[in-house]
Order: sequence, then C-alpha cells, then structure tokens
Amino acid sequence: MRKKARAVPEWLNSPLWAAPHPPPAPPDPYGADLAPPPPAPVPPPPPSYAEAVGGAGRRGEGDEEDEAGALLRAHLLADFKSALSKKVVNMGELRRLACLGVPDGGAGVRPVVWKLLLGYLPTDHALWPLELQKKRSQYSVYKEEFLANPSEKLRRIEESKLSTKKELNVERIGLLPRSEVTNEEHPLSSGKSSLWNQYFQESEILEQIDRDVKRTHPDIPFFTVKSNQESLRRILIIFSKLNPSIRYVQGMNEVLAPLFYVFKNDPDSSNSAAAEADTYFCFVELLSGFRDNYCKHLDNSNVGIRSTLSKLSQLLKRHDEELWRHMEVTTKVYPQYYAFRWITLLLTMEFSFNVCIHIWDAILGDPEGPPDTLLRICCAMLILVRKRLLAGDFTANIQLLQHYPVTNIDHLLHIANRLRGTVAS
Repeated sequence: MRKKARAVPEWLNSPLWAAPHPPPAPPDPYGADLAPPPPAPVPPPPPSYAEAVGGAGRRGEGDEEDEAGALLRAHLLADFKSALSKKVVNMGELRRLACLGVPDGGAGVRPVVWKLLLGYLPTDHALWPLELQKKRSQYSVYKEEFLANPSEKLRRIEESKLSTKKELNVERIGLLPRSEVTNEEHPLSSGKSSLWNQYFQESEILEQIDRDVKRTHPDIPFFTVKSNQESLRRILIIFSKLNPSIRYVQGMNEVLAPLFYVFKNDPDSSNSAAAEADTYFCFVELLSGFRDNYCKHLDNSNVGIRSTLSKLSQLLKRHDEELWRHMEVTTKVYPQYYAFRWITLLLTMEFSFNVCIHIWDAILGDPEGPPDTLLRICCAMLILVRKRLLAGDFTANIQLLQHYPVTNIDHLLHIANRLRGTVAS
C-alpha cells in the first residue's frame, strides 16, 4: 500500500512566504519555454521579524525606513551597548540580541559583538587588553615566519649562526660563502626539508590566492584598496600554511571578506589598525565549525560536505515532505546542485554584501551554533520560494536556486527560527 505523504504544516501554506516573481524570461531560442507558469499576485508583505518575535528587527532589501523602525533600532542599539558595558558580558543576552541583528549605526558595536561570539574576546572585560595584545603579537610572529621568502629565511638562519659563533663582520654580514651552501639550501634542491622546494610547491596556492583576492567584491571600493587586498592575501597565506590539511580552498576569500570589512571599519582607531590580526584569528574560529566541509579527503565520510548536504535534505523532508519529494524524487534537483556554494561560502554569494552581514549576525549569534543555524537558513530559503519550486521543472528550479531572488531577510530568518532544534546531529 502506498505510503501517504505527511501533511504540510499549516504555517508553510501561508501566502506570506511567497517570494515576488522576477520579470518573465525571454523565450527559449529553440522554442521550448521551460519557465514555470506565472504565480498568483503577490499578497502584501507579512509583519516583520521584529513584530513576530516582539523585538527590533532589521531591514530587508528594499524596505523603507520609518520613524517607528528607527526608534526600535535605537532601543536595540542601546541594549547592545548596555550588554557590552558590563564587567562580565552575559553571552546568553548577547546571543539573544545578535539574533535580532546589530542595527544600522552600530559600526562600533558589531566588531566587538562578533569577536565575543567567535570566542576571540573573553567575557571578562578586564582581560580584553591583555588578550588582544597577546594575539596581535602572535600574528606579528606569524607574518615574520610565514611570509618571508627562502632567501630571507636562509639569511636570518646564517646571521643567527654567525652571531652565536661571534664571527660576524661588517663586510660579509648575513652572506653565505659559496662553499657553505648545502644541498638543502640550494634553490634547485628537491629535498623535502628544502625551503626552496617548499616555496615552489606552494607557488600554485599563492597564485590562486592572488587571483581570488583581486576578484573579491570588485564593485565595493573598500576591497579595491591595495592595502586591504594585501591584508586579505597575508591572512589567507598564513592560514594555508598553518592548516596543511585544508590549506587554501577557492572561495575562502569570500568568507574572509565580511570579517575584515567589519573589523577594519571599527571607529576605534587602535582596533582598526589591528584589524588584520583580529580578522585572522576570528577567521580561524569561524572555519573551525565548518572545517570538515573543506577537507577533500572527508568528502565521502559522515562529517564531510556530502554529509552536510544530506542533513539539509533530511531537514527539508522533515518540515516539508511535499517540497522535498518534488525536488529530489520528481525533478531530481539534489542539494549538491545548488547548496554546495550556499554552505561552503556561508551564503556570501547569494545576497548583497550588506544583507549578508546582517544574516551573519544571526548565524554567529544563534545558540545552536553556526553550522546548524546555516542549515536552517538554507532550508528556510527553499521554503520561502516553495510555490515557485513546486511549479518548476529541473531547469527552472536550478536556475532559481543558483540565482536566488531578492527577498525580505526578516521573513527568511523568521522561517529559520521556526525550524530551530530540528537539525540532525
């Protein structure tokens, strides 16, 4: 006997979750118009997330600012500042506020909030100066160690040897006599311990990093500034050398960009000047929760990217079996066709840059942790456009999900909030 599909939750059937339809696509040049039929007229937008949960929300794309919204954001900003002013920050309170989003005008608030949420800053306010000084000094050591080319490294080694033997002289300081150059120190050496051999093996990764950094948000002036590009490049190089199991994966520059942008624009000049060091350690903390998604040798394991995509599939099936069946049984649109980029790049390519930063407030602040929160938001993205997906075939749905439409972020996060506590462990 055929198994009866589970009923769709009533809240999913609400017309409130219908996303606006884009302008009709031009007919297919071969005569086959694969676009789904036009949807019914879009109803008025639903209440904002702020009204739904009784707090102050954030603006979605295209929403107009009004006096009431400005007042709510001012109160929320005051709540953030109050929470951060305490001797010991209450992380439960801070996470609750972060899930509502740091309001516009909080340029000096978001950098501190993100550093706390990522565990870079301790909750005890009195420990901040010492902790920041220690981490920033450590990053300076990393730059000295990992950014020097083999010639510079060998020169330092030789100078250290000569200093120890007290054989330094003005004429030959730091220079290797030809007879003392060992095979391992020769530029053509193929030995595993050769600094030159390691340098040439890493050149391909360095070239990839250079290309990706130059392609990072070229439409935003901040990322076209040479000094900012150099900071991104140094962070990614150091990360690749300190994490040999991952090294550098193409697209990490997109994940790094929001962190550096937020920290570099801190109104506190001392923090802005140290943005590169702060960004590096926060980048490490952020990726620690998603590390297995970037390890190619774990792709087919129960912790790699395929497992993560399977969790998204299970989450959709649990909450909307009708949509799941249409996607994966009828049209064969599996998560790996659209959600691989969503997950590995933390949604940075699916929304405008400013909206992405607001979404990250929720991802970093949610008590369930960034990995589970990201999956809930991805599932909510499917539910938000479910009517169009149910009306579409393979081609139409792939196009829709690979070019996700502009949407109201309040609505998206409200749906994700309704899925709380349901991601499979």
